[in-house]
Amino acid sequence: MGSIRPSNIKRIAEEIVDKNPGMFNESFDNNKKILNEMLKNSVTKKTLNAIAGYVTRYILKKKSKEKSEMEQLGLA
Repeated sequence: MGSIRPSNIKRIAEEIVDKNPGMFNESFDNNKKILNEMLKNSVTKKTLNAIAGYVTRYILKKKSKEKSEMEQLGLA
């Protein structure tokens, strides 16, 4: 069983991704580097890693959702 992420991590990650579309991808390391530059000296390393992890997860979830919607439109 995985741990549940706090809502503040989810909120921050979703806001950052929505404000900067196309900047993030499925790579945790790439997302971590980008976030490190954006949030320099404002969050701890643990929080930065949690946000980067959720950003990665959120991007994958959005792409999966878009793919399934496209398949439904193609089938309809």
